[in-house]
Amino acid sequence: MPGFNAEKDPDIFVMKTYENSYILLTPGPLSTSPTVREAMLRDWCTWDDDYNLGIVTPIREILVNIATKSADEYTTVLMQGSGTFSVEATLGSVIPQNGKVLVLVNGAYGKRMAKIASYLNISHAVLDSGETSWPDIEAVRKALANDPAITHVAMVHNETTTGMLNPVDVIGAEVKKSGKIFIVDAMSSFGGIPMDLADLGIDFLISSANKCIQGVPGFGFVIARRDKLARCQGQARSLSLDLYDQWNTMETGKGKWRFTSPTHTVRAFHQALQELKEEGGVRARNARYAQNHKILVKGMERLGFETLLPAEMQSPIITAFYSPTSPEYRFADFYAKLKTNGFVIYPGKVSVADTFRIGTIGHVFPNDFERLIEVMEHVHAKTCLCI
Repeated sequence: MPGFNAEKDPDIFVMKTYENSYILLTPGPLSTSPTVREAMLRDWCTWDDDYNLGIVTPIREILVNIATKSADEYTTVLMQGSGTFSVEATLGSVIPQNGKVLVLVNGAYGKRMAKIASYLNISHAVLDSGETSWPDIEAVRKALANDPAITHVAMVHNETTTGMLNPVDVIGAEVKKSGKIFIVDAMSSFGGIPMDLADLGIDFLISSANKCIQGVPGFGFVIARRDKLARCQGQARSLSLDLYDQWNTMETGKGKWRFTSPTHTVRAFHQALQELKEEGGVRARNARYAQNHKILVKGMERLGFETLLPAEMQSPIITAFYSPTSPEYRFADFYAKLKTNGFVIYPGKVSVADTFRIGTIGHVFPNDFERLIEVMEHVHAKTCLCI
């Protein structure tokens, strides 16, 4: 772990030599456990039952059971690529040629969903509430009432542009009342924030291996209402990203993938799921993330930093802070000093303010954030980063 070396230099925090040279304080990829990384040391055959029945099938079953008490109503599809691949597979496969999606936007990832719809020539409407506001429920209600062509509603649960946790419960209730299909990008919240898809009215939830489950990058997954997904045959706008065909192959082939599976990543994810269970499940993990976040915000505020969002909008996943106002401040220098001392943070992503972001998920713990605040205080003092 990073620490202070008084003998070598009393004024500088220095890194000791450890298995990892730094901790990732990002919303994914994120820091993983040694045992998750170790799980990737063996090779696997994609056609062998040890892999398909022994690893892939249990993963699909576990994900559904994490997602909802109504497990018999849902199913899981694993999809190669980053999380965005799974978002595009869902939008491109679930919305028919005569369908229309209402995209709720308050950050970069909502905008990305709208951009995907545009690329795929999917009819869509956008309600943009700005980067620091929740979606306007009255505007959503009005849009659904005034446009009968809308068949689907899509939104991001945790918008990591800012760290905003969107009210999917409120939106979901309105979507269900209107009889539309609800698609939720829960990329950076699933596995870290308790939820029940059936209770929330979510028909398709999308996430990724390298987020709150604490696996490594390589594939995403979609947890879908079985009856809704079964109606999507022949609708896909892409061969590789055909969500229905991928699901049907996994169902009939007992865990087989249509094309080359990211075997090492999948095996690591299987291990990560076991570690989630050992930790006590999603609620226990959420409690750890919340404690990480509490220590981070309290410490940063003591140092004079201010969060971009009010507490009621903030998730325990990632937090945006206003950048120092000192003319000497440069994010690249700030980043480099923190990295030298064992912590990697994220640059800002909003257009309305100069910010930086710090993630609190992954194989990271409260003592890591206590040490981060010590380093922050030292870097802050030595570089005169006036707030």
